[in-house]
Amino acid sequence: MSAAPSVRRWLVDAAQRIDAALGPARVKRIVLPPPAGRPAKEGEFCAVQFDDGSVGLAFTLLDGTLAALHARGAGALEGRAALALVRGYAEGGAAERAIGLATINALTRRLYDRAGFVPDDAIDSFGSLGLKPGDRLGMVGHFTPLIEQARALGIPVTVLELKAELVREEPGLVVTLDAKRLAGCNKIVSTSTLLLNDTFEAVAGCWRGAEAVAIVGPSAGCPPDPLFAAGVSAVGTAWVVDADAFLARCAAGEKWGETSRKATLTPQRYPGLDRMLERTR
Repeated sequence: MSAAPSVRRWLVDAAQRIDAALGPARVKRIVLPPPAGRPAKEGEFCAVQFDDGSVGLAFTLLDGTLAALHARGAGALEGRAALALVRGYAEGGAAERAIGLATINALTRRLYDRAGFVPDDAIDSFGSLGLKPGDRLGMVGHFTPLIEQARALGIPVTVLELKAELVREEPGLVVTLDAKRLAGCNKIVSTSTLLLNDTFEAVAGCWRGAEAVAIVGPSAGCPPDPLFAAGVSAVGTAWVVDADAFLARCAAGEKWGETSRKATLTPQRYPGLDRMLERTR
């Protein structure tokens, strides 16, 4: 476990603290989206549910993760202790890491519910960046609607990509493999896949002077303490409202609709893991 990057180590330690404070959680159900060739956004995430109903999510379309999870079958993991799956986030391959992060996120939701913490509704899908003329926008991952919004305002956009075939430059838009090119951006939005592919630390080093940094996506349901410490100003994630209906739609690859809402956490409103744990005593 010592070889894991610092954010992963921190999240694993946090999961252990939550489990110790609240009592051992067990996995009731793991839901995988259908193995579709080109899934819609809602079909990209797996879900872990505990015996108390808490649900956590994680992205499954990295490195053949979804295919590997379907090949192994989710049923074999049901009934296991939550911390057994958390270890996969620290030590495992892509599939184990996704299930492990979803488990950490379910533990986090369990903590929030026990501590009486409810995050604010999201103003938008992009971490409330408040774009205005004169900004320079950086993206980690493609947010097509936001690119269109930025370009309509005359805001230059730099997109960090992992796929060389997508690299291009044109007036107002740069798509690059070089994370250092984010350094000139004053506002940055990133997908939460940084928490799964071991790129968080490298990319975080490039946004240190930014005015606002948002990490968004259902995978970002973990305690945000290390993200805020690294300069993130807002975390946008999914908040499950109706677990049974949500899981049914997740399994079908359908839109989540009213079964969940978009939530935003900020350093100003989030009490911190230590205080949250104190609230449960």
